[in-house]
This record gives sequence, C-alpha cells and structure tokens, in this order.
Amino acid sequence: MKLLIVGGAGYIGSHMVKHLMQCGHDPIVFDNLSTGHRDAVRDAQLIEGDLADSRTLKKLFNTHKFDAVMHFASFSQVAESVKKPDVYYLNNVAGTINLLHAMMNANIKQFVFSSTAAIFGEPQRIPIDESHPKLPINAYGRSKLMVEHILQDLDQAFELKSVSLRYFNAAGADESGDIGERHLPETHLIPILLQAASGIREKVVVFGSDYPTQDGTCIRDYVHVSDLCEAHMAALNYLNKEQASNYFNLGNGEGFSVEEVIDAVKKVTGKNFDVVYENRREGDPAILVADSKLARQVLDWQPRYTDLETIIQHAWQFEQKK
Repeated sequence: MKLLIVGGAGYIGSHMVKHLMQCGHDPIVFDNLSTGHRDAVRDAQLIEGDLADSRTLKKLFNTHKFDAVMHFASFSQVAESVKKPDVYYLNNVAGTINLLHAMMNANIKQFVFSSTAAIFGEPQRIPIDESHPKLPINAYGRSKLMVEHILQDLDQAFELKSVSLRYFNAAGADESGDIGERHLPETHLIPILLQAASGIREKVVVFGSDYPTQDGTCIRDYVHVSDLCEAHMAALNYLNKEQASNYFNLGNGEGFSVEEVIDAVKKVTGKNFDVVYENRREGDPAILVADSKLARQVLDWQPRYTDLETIIQHAWQFEQKK
C-alpha cells in the first residue's frame, strides 16, 4: 500500500515508517520538522510541509495517490497545552481538519489517528476501557477528543472510515537502537532517567511521593513503541477488512510506579544518579492503566515487549548511540 505518514519524522511516526517499509509498504512522510528529525525518516521520501498550509496539502494529494493516511503530527505536551491552548487547537484540530478535507477531496476514505489516554481526564475506574467517561482536563486532551468527534461526523456524512488509537505512555525504541525518542526538551520519564544515567542530567525530579500507591509514586502504563506500530498495522488491516470506524485503548495492561521505573533504569544501565522528590504537580492522577482487551480481541493485537526492563534496555541502546 502507498501510505501518507503525517508526522513521520517524529518519535512514533518514524518507527511506523520503518515498520511499514519492512512490511513491504510504500510510506511517504509529510512533516514540518518542528519536533521531528530528518534523519529519522531514513530511506523514506520526506515532503516538508505544515498542516496549516491547505495549498501544500492539495498539491500533495494531487501528486500522490494514497491508499490511506496515518496521522502522528499532533502537539502532545500537556503542560504546554495549558499555557498555549490556541496553538494546540490550531495544530491538533484545525490542522487535522485541513488534512481530512484534503483527503476527502482526493477520495481517500481510510484514516488511522493517534489519539491519547488524555481524553479520559481523571480516571473514575482502573483499568480504563473504551467506555470510560471522556472528561479531558487540558487543551491537549480536549483537542484529541474534538478530532474523535469530528471523525464520527465525517463517517456519518461522507463514509470516511477511521480508527482512533488511544495511547497510554509510549516508551522504548526500535530494537536495533537506530531510532528512538528524542524530544527537545525531554519531558518523558524513561528518557529523562536515561539522560541522568548517561550523565547528561545532574539529577531527576520526581513530583509527588505521597500518592495512594504501594510506594507513594504515580503508576503509569508503558507500551513499547514497536507494539504501537503493530497496532497501527492491525488498525489498517481492520479498515481494509471491515470498512468500519472504531477506537481502541492501547497499553501494556500493567502499571509501573515511578519508583519501579527508576529502579529498573538503574538495574539495566548499571548507573546510579540523584533523585529529588518535590510536591505533586496539579492534574497528575495517581494511577493510569489501560484496559486493552478490545484491541486484543478485535484487532488481534498482542504486545510483544511487555517487560519493563526490555522496554528500558531498547531505549538505553538508542540513548548510548545518540
């Protein structure tokens, strides 16, 4: 299949591009490189452009005949979305509308969307399944939920079929160590810990040690980036076979506390580093764990890298190559 990968130079998108090429597909990357990296695209074709530019999108779809589109180009930092909600709505909502409009004009009716667990807000029950109330508490989560609603309306009006995949905590790196996670600045726990292990950071700050968990630190569900790629392939197969829209939660199904992740990083790397404990951050739930039964049953998705130390080992291999 010939596939457009929007945001394919970013963390998850670049892993998806590599996976698609290994499976014999023809991915073309569309990315403005604001957070992505040109070298992460490797041998795939990269077209620089922004979702805000309708003319570029029109030219893109006039030039190439795609079978489907995968969208990884949303801004995704919760704290930033609180400070700059307008930027998040412009890129994540208005930009996605531009993309969908260009798709429909080109008569492309299959769309895989990177959504997020942030659409659920404060958890009312654990684990979180697809029927959990959707009450996002920040602009990031609201922007993603808006797109999910838009996709439902476009399905009814124009038969645009989509699968929304709600990630919990994407983690790890390609097993080869050639590509991985590199945000500027880095805000995700595992790469921050690995930077401390490699000496780039002097210390690690943990926000909150008094949560109602076994060791007082937050519990999160970490899903390997390569397993997320498998889920996207399964979603594409689902669209081809069923010609129906759907949405799925994607997680490991098991939660690990911040303290457990710190201990695992020290064990995998053999390095020690300073950890400082500060007060909780506003809006950090104690526990976020996914119920991914629906994805396992309907998409036949089975995550391969569920062991925390394996996830960290793959990320450490990339950290050492950077």
